[in-house]
Amino acid sequence: DDTGNRLRFQLELEFVQCLANPNYLNFLAQRGYFKDKTFVNYLKYLLYWKEPEYAKYLKYPQCLHMLELLQYEHFRKELVNAQCAKFIDEQQILHWQHYSRKRMRLQQALAEQQQQNNTSVK
Repeated sequence: DDTGNRLRFQLELEFVQCLANPNYLNFLAQRGYFKDKTFVNYLKYLLYWKEPEYAKYLKYPQCLHMLELLQYEHFRKELVNAQCAKFIDEQQILHWQHYSRKRMRLQQALAEQQQQNNTSVK
């Protein structure tokens, strides 16, 4: 039924996006979720979010990288350690900072190029 499908979509979307939060992953690991075969199978099922028709709804695309890493037992085991979650969190922040600066430089270069093109056309 349509309502059930919509609700399932919303719940899975919200859960997948929560996977972008290393502290949440640490929470799940400390409570033993990653040792539960059914839960691990659910994480495998959720890989469909990597498909473009689903990924376009994600606000936090880094969740897909975490979902991919969660397919590996070693990664799931390491998440029990709070230091691991802290390291991932710090790396995400560094990535965002670098990405923002790089994007700003690219946009600035593009604007300058467009300005030069406009000047040369006149």
